[in-house]
Amino acid sequence: MTREIKIGDKLVGDGHPAYIIAEIGINHNGDIDVAKKMIDAAVLAGVDAVKFQKRTPEVCTPPEQQKKMRQTPWGYITYLEYRYKVEFGMEEYGEIDRYCKEQGIDWFVSVWDEGSVDFMEQFDTHAYKLPSASLTDHNLLRHVRETGRPMIISTGMSTMEQIRQAVEVVGAENLAMMHSTSAYPCDPNELNLRMVETLKREFPNIPIGYSGHEVGLVPSAVAVALGACMVERHLTLDRAMWGSDQSASVEPGGFRKLVKYIRVTEQALGDGVKQVYESEMGSLNKLRRVK
Repeated sequence: MTREIKIGDKLVGDGHPAYIIAEIGINHNGDIDVAKKMIDAAVLAGVDAVKFQKRTPEVCTPPEQQKKMRQTPWGYITYLEYRYKVEFGMEEYGEIDRYCKEQGIDWFVSVWDEGSVDFMEQFDTHAYKLPSASLTDHNLLRHVRETGRPMIISTGMSTMEQIRQAVEVVGAENLAMMHSTSAYPCDPNELNLRMVETLKREFPNIPIGYSGHEVGLVPSAVAVALGACMVERHLTLDRAMWGSDQSASVEPGGFRKLVKYIRVTEQALGDGVKQVYESEMGSLNKLRRVK
């Protein structure tokens, strides 16, 4: 079996350019105009896809958390009320679908519950992402698998045995996996980028990517050098914006640099076969005494 899947019209896997995802998530803070500005920034940066998050708030918010009060841009409200404020519905996703098609960029979502999967089936998105928090939700994994769409699972806050169990539940076909550490932002000491290599050995038929939450850009390019065929980073218009994910996100200018770093890394890796390049011949002729 080839270690690749198809997302939209692009093959993702070993031997293909890294598929770069700008995770908008809920950094739009419930504002469709902000979301469209973020899509514009992603297109300008040259990424392959933007990704949002879809939840059913009353299902995904633990009962003991729902009535806790929180200071928000909408006032002092319960955590459940806040979850509704940042959740897009049919009107917003219809506009996202239209706008992404107009801009020529792939889009899909992380789904957090079965109802969200059913909701998203109204749109012909190219894939589904399962967030790290849902890796052990086998019923949700099966529900997503039943759609027949490509699946991407993220492995943060999970043991190797939990990862193996998730793969056993859904099978390796049409599946991709992202190494991740679920800390926002993540300390470099806990990025553990060599897990990309570990996962590639453990799952030889599954494309392995990297979902990063670090501050900075270099580790994401290093992940590609270690074999990651997908890279996902959170996008924000301004890291000072309100929201729990903003501080671990990359601003538009940084995202443009990130894409450049990844593409240069891919070019620089080469094929591992030693050769003397034509560009070296001048130095060879001038500097080497013994030929």
